[in-house]
Amino acid sequence: MPISPQTARRYKDRLLQQKRLLEHSTLSAVEQGRETVAEDALDAADRAVFSYQKELLFTRGTHDHGQLAMVKRALERLKNGNFGECTLCEAEIGAKRLEAVPWTPYCIACQEKIERGEMADSGRAA
Repeated sequence: MPISPQTARRYKDRLLQQKRLLEHSTLSAVEQGRETVAEDALDAADRAVFSYQKELLFTRGTHDHGQLAMVKRALERLKNGNFGECTLCEAEIGAKRLEAVPWTPYCIACQEKIERGEMADSGRAA
């Protein structure tokens, strides 16, 4: 069932806001990574903290990058007119799920199958 133009606009606004947040977060992680001190100037404890901080920044960047890709794909689906349709089974994604995670490409049934390992994840879901 196609979504109304008003609902589509609301989702588009939310997705664009999320896109801006993720782009800012990714840029912030890169800047923080550049501000870190040279490892060779640190003692063992400082190196451990430094390594942990680098790992956290890397993890955050990886997560943000993946979610940003999902947001961009959701915006593309919105543009193409198939937003709200599961990319695996083509069933309608529930309104509550879209409200909670508007960038999700999967209905709840397919998402659960992916999480149980019964179905391959064709592009990271939420």
